[in-house]
Amino acid sequence: AASAQVPTDYSKVEIKTTKLTSNFYTLEGAGGMIGVFTGPDGVLMVDAQYPQLTDKLVAAIKQISSGPIRFLVNTHVHADHTSGDANFAKLGAVIFAREELRNRLIHPAPQANGAPGVPVPPGGLPVVTYTGRVHWHMNGDDVQLIPIPRAHTDGDTLVRFPGQDVIMCGDFYRSIGYPNIDRANGGSLYGMLDGLGALIGMAGPNTKIIPGHGPTVDRNAVMAHRDMILGVRDRISKLIDQG
Repeated sequence: AASAQVPTDYSKVEIKTTKLTSNFYTLEGAGGMIGVFTGPDGVLMVDAQYPQLTDKLVAAIKQISSGPIRFLVNTHVHADHTSGDANFAKLGAVIFAREELRNRLIHPAPQANGAPGVPVPPGGLPVVTYTGRVHWHMNGDDVQLIPIPRAHTDGDTLVRFPGQDVIMCGDFYRSIGYPNIDRANGGSLYGMLDGLGALIGMAGPNTKIIPGHGPTVDRNAVMAHRDMILGVRDRISKLIDQG
């Protein structure tokens, strides 16, 4: 808890680039995991981390692609995934997100200390929103945006790259730590379980599953995580029954 109070020194953050396929990479810095899909049609990013890291992230992307950053998808509302959006929009990226996510940015939940949330300025808002699935086609592959209702938040999106055999899921699955269900932003236990079930069902034995935080895993790790949540649920339910 004490370490959580120490502000991040972004000048010391280094961006780690990991190549997962011939044209799919992850970027780690501070905050949520970033995905970068490259090819002749340009770059698609998944999540943006913090605005203080934009220049470092852009430099890292230029090391792997000379194409423009055309699209940016947000997996969920939290600032460690979205607060850099405005900077990438200025660079020409079109931001995609769930309608619920955009609404949360405009009407944020109160902060942990009870202070009112701070709305995101128009320049940082998604310009394309959706309620159902979105499919588009670039770099010789398909990209699928699949809404996951009321899991980590009420605006979660699973991003699937079938030709790469890669899935990004944001924070409704993390490969480190306990589950995080953000009820203040519309998350729910059963939505989390449904989302994990959907993720497991889409993944094959060799699918690379990229969590919102932590190392890339396979579906066995997600199955173990789901089983852990079920175990926690069952234990807590008994305690509730006991008053």
